[in-house]
Amino acid sequence: MKGASLIAHDVRTGARRATDVLQDFLSRVEAHDGDVHAFNTVTAEQARAAAAAIDAAVDEGRDPGLLAGVPVAFKDNLCTRGVATTCSSRMLEGWQPPYDATVVQAMTAAGAVMIGKTNLDEFAMGSSTEHSAFGPTRNPYDLTRVPGGSSGGSAAAVAAGFAPLALGSDTGGSIRQPASLCGIVGIKPTYGRVSRYGLVAFASSFDQIGPFATDVADAALALGVISGHDPADSTSIPAAVPDYTSALDRGVEGLRVGIVSELAVASAEGQAARARSGGCHPAAGTSWGDGGNTPSGYDISAEAAWLRDGFDPEVVERLYGAADALAAAGATVDHVSVPAVAYGLTAYYLIAPAEASSNLARYDGTRYGLRVEGADVTEMNRLTRRAGFGDEVKARIMLGTFALSAGYYDAYYGKAQRVRMLTRRDFDAAYADFDVLLSPTSPCVAFRFGERADPMTMYRCDTCTIPSNLSGDPAMSVPFGTGAEGLPVGVQVMAPALGEETMLTVAAALERAAPPLSKPLLAGVAGSTGAQT
Repeated sequence: MKGASLIAHDVRTGARRATDVLQDFLSRVEAHDGDVHAFNTVTAEQARAAAAAIDAAVDEGRDPGLLAGVPVAFKDNLCTRGVATTCSSRMLEGWQPPYDATVVQAMTAAGAVMIGKTNLDEFAMGSSTEHSAFGPTRNPYDLTRVPGGSSGGSAAAVAAGFAPLALGSDTGGSIRQPASLCGIVGIKPTYGRVSRYGLVAFASSFDQIGPFATDVADAALALGVISGHDPADSTSIPAAVPDYTSALDRGVEGLRVGIVSELAVASAEGQAARARSGGCHPAAGTSWGDGGNTPSGYDISAEAAWLRDGFDPEVVERLYGAADALAAAGATVDHVSVPAVAYGLTAYYLIAPAEASSNLARYDGTRYGLRVEGADVTEMNRLTRRAGFGDEVKARIMLGTFALSAGYYDAYYGKAQRVRMLTRRDFDAAYADFDVLLSPTSPCVAFRFGERADPMTMYRCDTCTIPSNLSGDPAMSVPFGTGAEGLPVGVQVMAPALGEETMLTVAAALERAAPPLSKPLLAGVAGSTGAQT
């Protein structure tokens, strides 16, 4: 045990006081968050009261829960009663919800202590946490680089040792991509596995809430706490939640693992990458095939080549290193084609902005949040939205409104939805032959601020993560070594719907085989959180 699991064990058994644990983390936040800016709000007094209540419960012989005394950071688009929930936007600056999100209730009921609300790209629209109205978050591994996004504050908080657990939201990769860039574990569950009630909506058919942690065991523990049916969410799945932590030691013997060709390299290039990194595949001899299951009617070579253009070579090498490790542990590994993945980026950036333009129409200056007075209601609405939204949010609203407008709906939005259907079909075909799929999580390591100012360059950061949002399947990022300049690289493990147990089994195996990952620059504050060494 380490990290959150160890804290909870010690607090439940009386070996540590929740108030002392909390103070250790608050001291780290006070000392170093000025450099990182992981938090928009630090809820110190509220957290102290909650920790004291947990200690009182232990003293009285009551069990405060699986996460007793564990400080947790919540992304600032999760509603917290009486605590500002801003979505990192001027539009909601200072707004205090009258209720808690279901996941906040679940974490609190399990004994977790909210330490604060974390920074994000405004309304979760971004891949770098540069698009916050309150300033960017910095990567604890290199303060000149981004932590990823949109849940960059949550990822940075865990990586820097400000909290052992955090929750984020994932619409197109906003948990997994920052997890990769910050060298931690991040999970996007099956769509509907975790309640969205109390999550401020970006794109409702994509959004999912999931955990960040320093290791797979803690992530599995947190996932189990927040999963389950919620009548308040009409998309919530009414299915029993297994004990995810029981899947971690099963091993991968006999499991079938597919490397997604469109998100990796052609077989010959893959062999060269593996040779450079000293990798081998004992079960298959000298090479892996292409999976042999490419659906007919596709010619995706140009599209796939465009997708792979710009992938860091070291990132691809880490992917094949991870595949080698699974093969050595007894898994059967092969390449597999998921052709519609090549069109996922373009489909997503039509559907998601369309849903965003509808969801964000509610911010009109009349009900809550910012209001800029005007001569009449129309002018008030226009001035409020102009002042309240940042440039990236405005761009996505306009794109989505255009895609839904008369004369363009069928040409753009309708076609994008058909690509989504093809994506679902192609993943189903792949999962008929494989238990899990592998790809890089991010095409690159953490990049410098301003380096991807061009929107298209930025959007391509989501190349590997978007497909699982289109399909609704679970996916997660696991640290697996380093890339350029010693920065973390994450490998993405994908599974079919409600396949979190198998996904976590594979992730745990990868974690055991992963090359050592150095502590971030803020190692002095991360020492006791379970950060990898």
